[in-house]
Amino acid sequence: MFDPTAFDNMKVVIEGALYDRDIKGEIIITDRNDFINLAKMSRLFDISFHLPERTGIAKVEMNSTILNLSAELLPSVQNEQQAGCYVRLEFLLNHERKQNYDVLQNILLDIWGGSRNISLAIQLHPLETDKKVLTILTVEFGRLITEDQMDDMVDMVDYMITTLEQLDN
Repeated sequence: MFDPTAFDNMKVVIEGALYDRDIKGEIIITDRNDFINLAKMSRLFDISFHLPERTGIAKVEMNSTILNLSAELLPSVQNEQQAGCYVRLEFLLNHERKQNYDVLQNILLDIWGGSRNISLAIQLHPLETDKKVLTILTVEFGRLITEDQMDDMVDMVDYMITTLEQLDN
């Protein structure tokens, strides 16, 4: 048995918060991935969900590097300021080509605030003009998230649900 890292603890908390919502029928979890990169000694976890009767998808991605791991485990490096992970949120929407992207960006700014890194990207097939467009909206916190913010990660689920509700309208 091993002592769980900050990454493991935060992963369990966010996963538990989302699966609790899934069991209640508030969301539907559609995908889950947990990767360990042995070449770089990094971890990546993501979990995706959507709201019942809605098409927009939300994804939480957590990433931890060797620096974050060594800050916890190696006595010569121990530095609590580096023990944690980076969190990235994605919201995926399929819609008609005509979309007011300013409205989408303003929804994210209203919910997540201006101190977050918010970006928008679209994917489309240039020759199929009658097809829908996939818009990917990303929220990045631009800093390391530590175990001190675990309660915030649970609250983050509420904000993600609110974001999906507003983006789907």
